[in-house]
Amino acid sequence: MSGEEAEQISLFQWAEVAKIKYPELELMYHVPNEGKRSQITGARMKRAGLKAGVPDVCLPTAHGGYIGLYIEMKYGNNKPTESQKKWLRALREQGHMTAVCYSWDEARELIEQYLNLPITERSIRK
Repeated sequence: MSGEEAEQISLFQWAEVAKIKYPELELMYHVPNEGKRSQITGARMKRAGLKAGVPDVCLPTAHGGYIGLYIEMKYGNNKPTESQKKWLRALREQGHMTAVCYSWDEARELIEQYLNLPITERSIRK
């Protein structure tokens, strides 16, 4: 298990407990883009919609004028790839809050801050 994977597991373990305070955490999910796959499996997954660079964690709830939160998890000295930076930029342009976090605790802190932002009219699309 990589350090990044361990941090992400810790984040989702925290979210399980924190759902009592923040029920919206039930909607938070992981986008499984990483991992080694055979060429055949990789090609099949791309045909099914897998896209390189999509952030690791999504919380699709609207707060503070944003329509959702995307987090790219990194560990140690790892930096976002150009593809990941492109996705983060594009998602911001569409009205999402985006961030790169280097620990589960940093991600937790950001998520709690995000969930405590007021729900505004711009946050809710009808």
